[in-house]
Amino acid sequence: MIGLQLEDVAVDGCITKAPCGGEAARRSPVDRGIQGTKRSVLVDGAGTTLGTVVAAANRHDSPLLRPTMETLSQFGFELPERITVHLDAGDDSGATRELLAELGCKHQIAVKGVPGPIQNTARWVVERTNSWHNRGFKKLAVCIEKRIRVIEAFIGLANAIIVTRRLLREAWIRQRWDTRPPRRP
Repeated sequence: MIGLQLEDVAVDGCITKAPCGGEAARRSPVDRGIQGTKRSVLVDGAGTTLGTVVAAANRHDSPLLRPTMETLSQFGFELPERITVHLDAGDDSGATRELLAELGCKHQIAVKGVPGPIQNTARWVVERTNSWHNRGFKKLAVCIEKRIRVIEAFIGLANAIIVTRRLLREAWIRQRWDTRPPRRP
């Protein structure tokens, strides 16, 4: 009824603290060398999480793009012919463009050196999803788990909660039923 908006997807990375170390913890380039982990998140056009890849904080977003895009293959249905991938300026490289051409995707990549508000793209939904991960789930904002499988389990649980909330909100806006409460929950 509601469906996924797979014609437009967005990918972005998010670095969080990992003070206890672990398999996915390395020195963070943005937080004075404190250990951290990175989540590369793939969302559809409405911000519904489609896939997440966990890596060390010192990894660049570009090498994580292929495994993040490959999470689309986990779905048991056919994908649209042309998918447009929205990326930030950190992914503005020839290798990224070649990878997206190889995968058969169009791209909209922010240009390095141009201020953010001028480049109005559809990337804001992935930024919002990263914010939901960090603000709503303390275990993801400060990762104290050592094993990647446990981190992925917490991310999967957070994604399930986020997707359920999104679907309920969309259903409330779009659908009407007889036993519907007079106001939104």
